[in-house]
Amino acid sequence: MHKHIIAYDLGTGGCKASMYDEQGNCIADSFISCETYYPQQGWHEQKPNDWWSAVVQSTKNLMEESNVSKENVSAIGISGHSLGLVPLNTNGELLMQSVPIWSDSRPTTKELSKFFTKVSEEEWYMTTGNGFPPALYTVFKLMWLKNNEPEIFSQIDKVIGTKDYVNYKLTGVATTDYSYASGTGVFDLNRWSYSDHLIEASGLPANIFPNIVASTHVLGKLTAESAKELGLHTETKVVAGGVDNSCMALGARCFKDGRTYNSLGSSAWVAVSSEKPLLNTKSRPYVFAHVIPDLFTSATAIFSAGSSFKWLRDNICEDYKQSGGDVWEHMTKQAQKSPVGSNKLLFNPSLAGGTMMDKSANIRGSFAGIDLSHTKSDLIRSAMEGIAMGLRVALDELRSLTTIDNEITVVGGGSKSDFWRQLYADIYNAKIIKTNIDQQAAALGAAALAAVGTGIWNDFSIIDEIHQIENVEVPHLEENQKYEAMLPVYMQLSGYLSEVGDLLTNLKL
Repeated sequence: MHKHIIAYDLGTGGCKASMYDEQGNCIADSFISCETYYPQQGWHEQKPNDWWSAVVQSTKNLMEESNVSKENVSAIGISGHSLGLVPLNTNGELLMQSVPIWSDSRPTTKELSKFFTKVSEEEWYMTTGNGFPPALYTVFKLMWLKNNEPEIFSQIDKVIGTKDYVNYKLTGVATTDYSYASGTGVFDLNRWSYSDHLIEASGLPANIFPNIVASTHVLGKLTAESAKELGLHTETKVVAGGVDNSCMALGARCFKDGRTYNSLGSSAWVAVSSEKPLLNTKSRPYVFAHVIPDLFTSATAIFSAGSSFKWLRDNICEDYKQSGGDVWEHMTKQAQKSPVGSNKLLFNPSLAGGTMMDKSANIRGSFAGIDLSHTKSDLIRSAMEGIAMGLRVALDELRSLTTIDNEITVVGGGSKSDFWRQLYADIYNAKIIKTNIDQQAAALGAAALAAVGTGIWNDFSIIDEIHQIENVEVPHLEENQKYEAMLPVYMQLSGYLSEVGDLLTNLKL
């Protein structure tokens, strides 16, 4: 019997189901979108039932497209977006039909100050590695729920994450894995367990946090009900899976100490896998427990990478939409008419606000140094260079904390452009590796967990064989030297923009 694996990549935009054969080849995939709701400022919600509907429909599409019989689907693994809050009662029923997702920032100073009067923010970060703004983490969302929805809170038996809810629907088991637990805000990275001290500081009952298992742990087989809905067999096994950052690290070949990957999407980050969490209270890399035991994935990021380029497309390059063909290709060809440095035009990509590497979260993006001689070509190239410069600063933060391989695997939509990959090579001063995996890294990671967890694979080494190198960009010395000269100017500009952002935020008009 041929053994096949279904991997679910549950992202903010929806669920992609992918079918893999025993050798790790993706033979079919299907994507179903999910809507995000914004009922109030800072509230970002999705409906767990929408996740399940997307899983069901994408699975049915997948089975039809792949022509794999349900008896040949041996295992399921899942990657899910982080920092979710899905409360269940003692009967396993949803207590909220619409729940906060990772980007939800509804907790207020009431929740944060109560916690941080008992634990300093520095101690909390150094324990958890939670480098995003604290309000995003599950523990503070739970504290908010306790303060604002006491009736719902009083009925909670367990609070699980996004992919954990899908696993619960698949198997009837409500638990989580180490990688997802490390985003709760109360996980001790060095002890690989919840911190009693942090839970006590939150004032929350410890028993509402779910048990933790390995990402490869087999939760069980599909229930009769879920198998019927999905059109699968009740003998299909389900493993715990992992948080998207860690699954993507695995799928991007970062399952050994020192390996690095660069995810290039709407937001973008540089992440390194290491035997110790990379912690720094100033730049605050965000760290997750890896789906690989005794490893961590530590990352620094910019919040607006591809989304900055999309803004440029929609507001400055609208005419390209009318010309037919691929708009991104038009923009890239136009950028190549401008020289290195875009005729001394600088772009800062902080269109979605600042990270912990910036002086202020209020930083605004900008074109700086513009004059009457600059052209659209300069604007486009400057935007591409500015995004790469922002990621170079992020990469240097990680380089200051550990030794990083000088070969960086790129994944995500932004990895497809030859010109942009060469920019990254020249600006990073590193070899950029493009493989056949592209946007499948998280799905491959989830499939690998299922394959190892159910004994289809002995270990994860096959991932290196699955990755087939398609392009290698090597830094050009002359171009790199020019970008090295630009980098201090870019960083000084970022400092000014943080100051201006604070002034604009406080400006009364």
